[in-house]
Amino acid sequence: MTDRRKFLQTSATIAAVGTATLSAKSAAAAAGSNERMRIGFIGPGGRGFGAHVKSLCELHAAGRAIDLVGVAEVFQVQRDKVADHIKNKTGTEPGRYVDYREMIEKENLDAVCIGTPDHWHHKQTIDALAAGLNVYCEKPMTKTVQEAFDVEDKWRASGKVMQVGVQSTSLPVWDEVNKLLVDGKLGKVLGFQTEYFRNSDVGQWRYYKLTPDMTPKTVDWDRWLGREHDLAEAMPFNREVYKQWRRFWPFGSGMFTDLFVHRTTSMLKATGLRVPGRVIGAGGIYLEYDGRGVPDVATVVADFNEGVQGLITATMCNEESRVNQLIRGHFGTFAFGNGESFDGFDFIPERGPVTHVRQESERIATVPVKNTTLAHFENWLNACEANDPSMCNNQPDLGAAAMSVVNLGAQSYREGKVFFVDGHQITDQDPGWAAKWEARSLAGGPAVHIPGWQAGDYGSTLNSPEYMKYGGPWIDGRDPADSDQ
Repeated sequence: MTDRRKFLQTSATIAAVGTATLSAKSAAAAAGSNERMRIGFIGPGGRGFGAHVKSLCELHAAGRAIDLVGVAEVFQVQRDKVADHIKNKTGTEPGRYVDYREMIEKENLDAVCIGTPDHWHHKQTIDALAAGLNVYCEKPMTKTVQEAFDVEDKWRASGKVMQVGVQSTSLPVWDEVNKLLVDGKLGKVLGFQTEYFRNSDVGQWRYYKLTPDMTPKTVDWDRWLGREHDLAEAMPFNREVYKQWRRFWPFGSGMFTDLFVHRTTSMLKATGLRVPGRVIGAGGIYLEYDGRGVPDVATVVADFNEGVQGLITATMCNEESRVNQLIRGHFGTFAFGNGESFDGFDFIPERGPVTHVRQESERIATVPVKNTTLAHFENWLNACEANDPSMCNNQPDLGAAAMSVVNLGAQSYREGKVFFVDGHQITDQDPGWAAKWEARSLAGGPAVHIPGWQAGDYGSTLNSPEYMKYGGPWIDGRDPADSDQ
């Protein structure tokens, strides 16, 4: 096994240790051994307990070769609650820790599940990868876009299995849609729109209850803030910040990263798109004046270098008139409705005189998934057991791409800027986005397509009417339509 003590002392970079930290246990599993996977939990609060711990307890009961052996949690009451649940459901008495690094050092782990607030995700993921562990990290993958790009790079160097916790990516529908898109069912893909509407009479995220047992004596507040690593500024203990941290910018980005990231990730998976070229965000706090910092109305527009525009929009104060999830192409549209419970989706063709192709409206069936969270954890375990990172339905490259959309949208909203991305470089200086497309138009194309496009020019060319021969500039007084010239 990896020397966790050495890891804690040296904090060696993942590039140096990535290939050297494959544990004997993981190597044996890759070779078909019956070794059991030892999993520890970092910050199993609301989602970390309700989804991570309970799902893996259920899979343990179903016979998966996993043992839940450690809980690292800064809130004493929650730590004991989670550990007691694991013991009751699995028969294993897990180690109880405040510092996740001590758990990594002592528990001979193979994997960790990270359920901490967003501002901790980068640090804990990098530490886990450097220790040779497989990782399940709750969405969003990180707090910032640059952190997301760093995680992607470190993950690639590590060779480890990592799943980002957007459970809807384990729906088969998105792979099915991608196959139809690249084969040209919609013609040239032009855009997607998606949403995540909610409504509440108490204000969003204030449904997380504050309890009197949350005190500076039971919560290691400085550790929660991440003061040792400068992850947040020092501030007095505050139950609201501790429990409802998604409302406050230092720890999350509200609806952008808690909700928009769900639907955005699914759309990126379906289209094959990844990092956008241009992002702008808008919105405001128009109703919920509850001391929050994050908006209750927001929209993100992301333009991609493949000639596709994404629209993500919602309010936290109205949910009965939601925007439908769509993918639009020149020859038709896929309409998915809302949520993530699909037994099918609709194909809506464009008019025949435009497409010159006979297509009928149709309902395209897909296999529904009863419990996407459970399916997502099963997918992660399968990848871990096969020692195959590519098997994960939401790998860090997809996680980083989704972050680059929603987080730059949040940053744009706050700073009043438009952001442009080139590879992993981000700027608010326009490199000539509009001019690039205008130059392509003047040159007569060709159109650009989503990754994996298989359909050639299908659905991406125009018919030039006969009368267009009369167009063009008159040079030296000559008619451009004069065939004798």
